[in-house]
This record gives sequence, structure tokens and C-alpha cells, in this order.
Amino acid sequence: MTNEFLLSVESVDTFIGQFHILENVSVNVAKGSITVLLGRNGAGKTTTLKTVIGLTPPRSGRVIFDGEEIQGKRAFNIANLGIGYVPENRAIFRALTVLENLKLAERKKGDLDRHADMIFELFPDLERLSKLKGNQLSGGQQQMLAVARALVPDNKLLLIDEPSEGLAPILIQQMMEVIRKLKEKTTILLVEQNFIMASQLAERYVIIDDGRSVHRGLMSDLVLNEELIHQYLGASIQAPTRTSEAE
Repeated sequence: MTNEFLLSVESVDTFIGQFHILENVSVNVAKGSITVLLGRNGAGKTTTLKTVIGLTPPRSGRVIFDGEEIQGKRAFNIANLGIGYVPENRAIFRALTVLENLKLAERKKGDLDRHADMIFELFPDLERLSKLKGNQLSGGQQQMLAVARALVPDNKLLLIDEPSEGLAPILIQQMMEVIRKLKEKTTILLVEQNFIMASQLAERYVIIDDGRSVHRGLMSDLVLNEELIHQYLGASIQAPTRTSEAE
């Protein structure tokens, strides 16, 4: 690994129970970049993120973050090294208020106070809705809260899984603007099924197919390669139909 990579996933094999989900998967993420994992549903993209954060530890291979091997560490220890994880299902505490959700994301006392201005600048709706409970928020607002929680502590790397899923087009645009701004502050490994969104955000891509990393390179090259897109992404080349929801 060279110093340009903040994260290197090297030839990992990950099992869930008896099922071999990832086989010889490798992903490199350069510092200060956005790298996207692409592939059909069920290809292993989410498991790759979970392997990095330690929720599905690899059986073989290495995961190197900021020069340190982290495979085999517990998830909370990995997070404490400076990795934030935004899961696909949002996983907010629905019975707690927005402010309580953010407060629980602190790793060190005062994290929220230190980063509140930045968070509420990115997500002004959350400041306005800070006293509402999670179950009172729309799907888009819940997604914003899920991302905002990962910004409470100091994180060098953000793992963001399907941030546009289920969002109305106007909210997808807002989320894209947020992710662009986050790139100025941190490094991002993104899973995104919406190819149009992914192509506008990421500098580099890795395609996961049937649990294997089969292709990688510059996103600017991929958007011109219709054959490769059709082979591995199929219908994913079009932005999926979104269910409109209130902001």
C-alpha cells in the first residue's frame, strides 16, 4: 500500500454463516477522494462496507486503514480509529429526538458542540426539527440524520451505503450536494445503485460482481464504456424510479 491510500481492502474473503459472500475482493480508496462500489443487487457491496467496519470480519485477506491492519478488530474499535458508517437502513433511534440521536453519536465529550455548526449548515432542516423524534421525520429527513450522525465525531473515512435509496429527486440532489461538500473534509467510500448520481460524485469506481471485485478505474472512463456498464450493471445505468416523499 502506498501512502496515497487511506483504505486498502486486500484480497478479502468474507463468509456469513456457511455462505461465501466475498471472494478475493480488493478495494483501494485514496485520501480525500470519493470512491464508489457499483454492482447489481446482492453482488456484495454492502458486505464489503461491513467487512471494513468489522460487522462481517473477513476470514482471509487484509483491511488496512491509515497504515494499520484492522481486520479482526471489533467494530467499535475500528470506528474509534476514525471510520464513520452510514448503513443502508438508516438505523436511527426512532423513539429519540434528532438532537438525542446526534448526541449518542459522540465518541468524545463535546463532539456535537464542536461540529454542530458544520452539521446544521449541511442539514438546516435538522436544526429546525431537532426536538422531533425519529419516527416523526420523513424518509428523507431520516436519511439526513443518518449521515449527520457520522459527522458528529472526527472521522477520516465515511462509509455511506445507498444514500439516495427511496428519496424523491429533489432530495437526491440535496444529498449529492452534501456529499460533495463532505469530500472537502473527509474521504468517502460510497455504495450507490443510482448510476447517474454515482457518476457525478465519484472519481474512482470498483465493480463488485457475484462477490468479486471485477473491474476498477476512473469514473470518467467508465461513463464512456457502455459495454462494461451493460455487462455488470445492466438496468442500473438508469436512475431508478423514486417514491416521492415530503421533505
